[in-house]
Amino acid sequence: MKKNTAYKKSVWLLMALSFVIRAVLSYVLEFGNDEVYYRLYALYPQWSYFDHPLMVGLVMRIFTVNLLFQNEFFFRLGSVVLGTLNIWLVFGIGKTLKNERTGFIASLLYTASIYVFVITGIFILPDTPQSTFWLLALHYMFKALPNPGEKSAHKQILLFGLFAGMGIISKYTSVFLWSGAVLYVVIYKRQWLNEKSLYISLLISFFVSLPVLIWNVENNFVSLFFHGERVGFWGKGININTFLREISGEFLYNNPVNFILVMVAVIAFLRGKFTLEKQRGEMMLLTALPMIVLFILFSLFKPTLPHWTAQGYTTLIFLAAAWLSEKSGEAVPLPVKVSLTLLAVILLLGTVQIKTGILYADKNGEITRKGHNDPSLDMYGYGQIGKAFARIVKKDRETGKVSSNIFLTGNKWFPLANFDYYAASPLGIKTLAIGKLQDIHQYAWINGLRGGFKKGADAYYITDSRIFRPPGAGMKKYFEKTEIPDTIAVYRNGKIVKYAFVYRLKNLKKIPPSVIP
Repeated sequence: MKKNTAYKKSVWLLMALSFVIRAVLSYVLEFGNDEVYYRLYALYPQWSYFDHPLMVGLVMRIFTVNLLFQNEFFFRLGSVVLGTLNIWLVFGIGKTLKNERTGFIASLLYTASIYVFVITGIFILPDTPQSTFWLLALHYMFKALPNPGEKSAHKQILLFGLFAGMGIISKYTSVFLWSGAVLYVVIYKRQWLNEKSLYISLLISFFVSLPVLIWNVENNFVSLFFHGERVGFWGKGININTFLREISGEFLYNNPVNFILVMVAVIAFLRGKFTLEKQRGEMMLLTALPMIVLFILFSLFKPTLPHWTAQGYTTLIFLAAAWLSEKSGEAVPLPVKVSLTLLAVILLLGTVQIKTGILYADKNGEITRKGHNDPSLDMYGYGQIGKAFARIVKKDRETGKVSSNIFLTGNKWFPLANFDYYAASPLGIKTLAIGKLQDIHQYAWINGLRGGFKKGADAYYITDSRIFRPPGAGMKKYFEKTEIPDTIAVYRNGKIVKYAFVYRLKNLKKIPPSVIP
């Protein structure tokens, strides 16, 4: 009993420490490219969006108190809170699968994942709510599916359907929860095929995710087609580079130590080398492996992103924890210590680099490519650009250099969303995108919600030397003239690390066409 109590206390301590570290980092770091774009979901609620379903916008609405607090910390607060809750859920699932020691080790491995701690635990992304609902769905899947004849299992399978549906309206890849459940039922527990609660559970998931389907129907399935084009085996030859990038990304995102432990545990389980209820282990494999294998196969033909498979590795962490709990007598097994240490080193080095740049300095002297090779600048300098932009706008207004009707524009969702938040929004200037749907994404809808374009208006266009894109012919054709840009220097640790360029586009003479499908 004392040992069990000690495990719970240790997990609570882990949760508290994780919360504090992630809260501090969420406060001191500027937005990344994706999360500053997803902020638009909170500003303009819809039943779904071009890139993803609705849940991430709803989470931001809740934790900003309906947009009362609109800084990085409150937009990210949902990630910090849900990430902390997830540690307790992982502990509970591990306890259900084997024992409290397994749950404790699983919670440590889960926390050590770079994907978990940083990507879903600090940054606010669709993966944030998906992670919580994925774990809740797994919890009830593991409880219900092995016991089709038990009364409690029917309630649990309904809760599985609810949380799987919530996962789907967080991120489409949550459908792998149902694929895992169906494969398990068909292969091992066909008794469920005679239980109406299974079909009711499926209907619950369907009705929960119905808003996403309705939005796609109303918008010609644009979101589903967009994601469909990003994956597949058709019309492309084998690309070893994208395959290697996917594998190496999975290795790094999930923490190299965790990745190796998962691979070892899967092999050990298949060979019967440790004690775990066989059907629950097989349930994990049937849920995780189809996701992992499918996206690795896609990566042979098209570029993929490593975090698409991360929930699969999260599921397999429980196998690694069950294996370690049996094979190691240490309170905290050595591989877990190494995994946590590696996470700490990555966090420290990453934060130091972003805030100071002392670990790497891009030596590129060309003004339009300054900082091009330093990815840490993706989360640095936009605040400086915003303040300098405010001074430019103030001077332009005082001298009559721009009309009273001005807006910020761009032809790519990234980095337009960064300049939208850090430069235009603080001044009350609306941001409108001009370009193709596949380039401007949700801005195609936001343009109309912000009142659209007005002839005679002047616009600002900002680009920086990380990815220098001056306004091209596709942008200039809508305006009477384009002026030579003002240049803003971004400093870090007393040195110029990149430049931003502010163009004035004068007199909108032609209204850009809507690109909403």
